Amino acid sequence: MFIVDEKDREYRSGDNGPKYLMQGPRMNFALVQFMPGQDFRAHYHKVMEENFYVLEGNVTIVVDGTAHDLCPGQFIHIEPNEVHYVINRSSSKVRMVASLAPFQESDKTEVDNPEIN
Repeated sequence: MFIVDEKDREYRSGDNGPKYLMQGPRMNFALVQFMPGQDFRAHYHKVMEENFYVLEGNVTIVVDGTAHDLCPGQFIHIEPNEVHYVINRSSSKVRMVASLAPFQESDKTEVDNPEIN
């Protein structure tokens, strides 16, 4: 058992990206934040499945070329090998909960960001 306080952790890229509250041994758990216009590189995982639950703001998550516009209270599950890309096309901050499982030390393959309408 352990307890983590979010304020003791930092986002990967200053004010955006994931803020991991737990990494392994069986799963990753993070808060993810994107300011307007921010995104992260499209990628897929060979083993891990990834979940996002939107807490605040509106976000576009592209999965295998199909854009999904999500708002607070919505959840998306992404299977292994599904290419996914997240972008905040809104004018306000996006905050989400993310989980990845089963934990893998290295399981991310980056690809070119997709064209979205």
